Amino acid sequence: MSDINPGRTVSLCIMSGKGGVGKTNLSLNLGYALRDMGHKTLLMDCDLGLANLDVLLGLAPEKNLQDLLAGRVDAGEVVQTVEDGLDILPAASGVPEMVEMDENQQDSLMDTLNGIITGYDFLLLDLGAGISGTVLSLARMAQMRVVLVTPEPTSLTDGYAVIKVLNAKYGVRDFLVVVNQASAQEARETFERLNNACINFLGFELMHLGHVRQDKAMTQAVLHQTALARHAPQCPAIKDITTLASRVARFRDDNLDTIAARKPLRQIPFVTR
Repeated sequence: MSDINPGRTVSLCIMSGKGGVGKTNLSLNLGYALRDMGHKTLLMDCDLGLANLDVLLGLAPEKNLQDLLAGRVDAGEVVQTVEDGLDILPAASGVPEMVEMDENQQDSLMDTLNGIITGYDFLLLDLGAGISGTVLSLARMAQMRVVLVTPEPTSLTDGYAVIKVLNAKYGVRDFLVVVNQASAQEARETFERLNNACINFLGFELMHLGHVRQDKAMTQAVLHQTALARHAPQCPAIKDITTLASRVARFRDDNLDTIAARKPLRQIPFVTR
């Protein structure tokens, strides 16, 4: 039987219930970390109405995902190379109809992406915050789902809401958690609170992927419109993100045969344990 996913591409979405917790910065720098490990990576801006990955990189793309889905351009005109081994697929900004795509549009997006990502080791999906239909559909399609939270109670509550809705609507029970802007102890305590809520009320456990420390260099990197991985490659936050990347890469290495048998983006949840 031929491989459905010959490139062994792993799709990983980064999501949160609450905005402002650092999803885009984590997505961007995780992409750099995987690239620096030798993994060809495509970073897709999935905040489809309020795109900002290109802003963090100081890019001004002429074409974006909206043009691709409309059939006005082909993938080669939209995908931009950031560095050798790291590409970006920019989204539109200020286009409200992109936020709530209907089922046909979602299917078209999935087919388009599955055609584009052959040859990449990783597809990183930087999702918008909250529980819009498009966010939930993209999260369901991904092979791995990272829920990003901070120790703030509102972030935990909204993160739990995302998990609960995805479980209720699509039966998804497979989530990785990253705690941002936290020490190791704060991260453990935050994860335990969220995990206990899922065990008690949803009947399943979460997986703790790791944490990222609060780092003043992040603010400077944003102001300079440069990825933190290049602005301050030895800073504490990048060391933490590199650890996360190593764990994600190990998952791919340990599951190559299983990954090859499934499309990078599909409707059946991918079990990571």
